[in-house]
Amino acid sequence: MSGGTQNTPDAAVEPFDAVDVIRTKRDHGAVPEDALRWMIDAYTREYVADSQMAAFAMAVLLNGMNRDEIRVMTDAMIASGERMSFAGLGKRTVDKHSTGGVGDKITLPLAPLVAAFGVAVPQLSGRGLGHTGGTLDKLESIPGWRAALSNDEMFAQLRDVGAVICAAGSGLAPADKRLYALRDVTGTVEAIPLIASSIMSKKIAEGTDALVLDVKFGSGAFMRDVDKARELARTMVALGTDSGVATTALLTDMNTPLGLTIGNANEVRESVEVLAGGGPADIVELTVALAREMLALAGQPDADVEAALRDGRAMDAWREMIRAQDGDPDAPLPTPRETHTVVAARNGVLTRMEALPFGIAAWRLGAGRARAQDPVIHAAGIDLHVKPGASIVAGQPLFTLLADDDKRFERALDALEGAWEIGTDAPASTPLVLERITA
Repeated sequence: MSGGTQNTPDAAVEPFDAVDVIRTKRDHGAVPEDALRWMIDAYTREYVADSQMAAFAMAVLLNGMNRDEIRVMTDAMIASGERMSFAGLGKRTVDKHSTGGVGDKITLPLAPLVAAFGVAVPQLSGRGLGHTGGTLDKLESIPGWRAALSNDEMFAQLRDVGAVICAAGSGLAPADKRLYALRDVTGTVEAIPLIASSIMSKKIAEGTDALVLDVKFGSGAFMRDVDKARELARTMVALGTDSGVATTALLTDMNTPLGLTIGNANEVRESVEVLAGGGPADIVELTVALAREMLALAGQPDADVEAALRDGRAMDAWREMIRAQDGDPDAPLPTPRETHTVVAARNGVLTRMEALPFGIAAWRLGAGRARAQDPVIHAAGIDLHVKPGASIVAGQPLFTLLADDDKRFERALDALEGAWEIGTDAPASTPLVLERITA
């Protein structure tokens, strides 16, 4: 018997064998649809053992899957749980998903900005782990704000406010929850079919009409290599399209941190600056680009997104969204007990500021977590004072570390060793949005 449980005389006879499925993929074959659906279902039921699914995941990492296999696996993961529907809302729903990065707070200004145009934005978000921050962690730095909403509360907020950012319920794609945890401990996180089916099973089960993907590449991205990021984007766009969800993707640069803040409370402050019509140019550029994509999919290709930032409509939607989840948009945000500023040793031009080390440093300062159960320190993080291309004079502040305990500074500074560079020539300009990917 090759399943994860022992056979008994009256046990149901399983129609497939996990070892056969593993061998098919090991030998570069395509797993038949009914066998693949069974494999996901049997793993969810704990009939297929973790060791067997680990072997299957490794075979997928090494040998890949064709488009049809990825579609079937995604659909099987959706079928493992509940499917939501926003059909009764009476307005279009559009979601955005980012593959994550350093300083990526785009969801915060984006959701209320799109909602200001009468479109519903059901943004089911997660928490941070490692160097990538979590949207829920950022918002929880706002006094009173709560991430957990019932389905009824979510629907009411989408109807009345238009935007909701909250935790995803445990009922969506439970197969993904098991497989995600397994990938993390078996060296199979990078398998593009598994990444794509993981992300898209939850997004399709969520029931949105349309979806815009922000797929990042570079030092601080999940997929460092631009070609692999492009492959992931194309795979996810295909999955959305095959499932009847209008889907596009932007391929965006994550070699340098986004904006001037990395952390939680400081990223909320920066997001509010954007909603007030200011904020760093790169955050504004990406927020506007993604908002245009979302509104185009919702039937408003000519929406004047910048006007909604200038005239206060987006800010009004933000304040309503925060209040609807018991947050106080006027309350002071947490501030750090300790700070440490790093200054330039000489004159020149800042030529490089590598995203990943800055993400790791912010994590070591307490802005992130090493384990899912760890708390985050909302005031911890890094404030950047300059970005690559800026002219620098000796003694000028480059960035400030924020923490509640000054003992954290040493390890954060260790992470930043060699992460930035002052030279004589300005770096070549590279686009923030590299390309747009459609079905």
